Amino acid sequence: MKILVTAGNTQTPLDRVRAISNIFSGRTGAQIAARAFDRGHAVTLLTSRPDAVDTFPSARPRTQSGWSVREYRTFEDLESAMSEEVRRGDLDAVIHAAAVSDYRVSGIFTHLDGKFEDVSAGKVKSSHPELWLKLVPTPKLVDKIRSEWGFAGVLVKFKLEVGLSEHELRAVAERARIQSRADLIVANTLEGKDGWALLGCAAGYERIPRSELAERLIHAVEMLARARD
Repeated sequence: MKILVTAGNTQTPLDRVRAISNIFSGRTGAQIAARAFDRGHAVTLLTSRPDAVDTFPSARPRTQSGWSVREYRTFEDLESAMSEEVRRGDLDAVIHAAAVSDYRVSGIFTHLDGKFEDVSAGKVKSSHPELWLKLVPTPKLVDKIRSEWGFAGVLVKFKLEVGLSEHELRAVAERARIQSRADLIVANTLEGKDGWALLGCAAGYERIPRSELAERLIHAVEMLARARD
């Protein structure tokens, strides 16, 4: 199979030297990509942290054909790379594990004398007494994979929530999977992310130890792809 894996996180630029990001390191996606390659698949990894994959041992030399790593930084970088890879039409599976920004900055303002003034610049001055950010939603890249980019292979979506019980997480995960027309979803909570994740679909969900996630997920993708053949 030929598999695209996204990993890491997108940065939301405030100016040319500052950005907003999140806490995720890209290790989960990197581990999944590494395991898929070791199981004999051709893998393209889109990641903001290409060094993360080097922390996982390799059973196959990653210098040979079938292994490719592309680095991105911003939402726009990732969107462009995903569109290019998916639209090429030769992928069997897409595993979208990247933590993508939900908002982008559309203006930076200061508020003086009852008025807002846009102070966006290549480097916003540090002398402003306060700054107000205008954030607007970004499109959901995972939702573009089927609808806009025409992908018909196996699609895996990732979903993270905060403060939910496992029962609540299952319900949220299934709604999210249906929304994106994904075959499988990996769902976890911030509180439990290092210990376990849910993997499944409408047929059922299984709680999987974090240490087994990469192996179990690739196996599930393989089974789905074979069933379609």
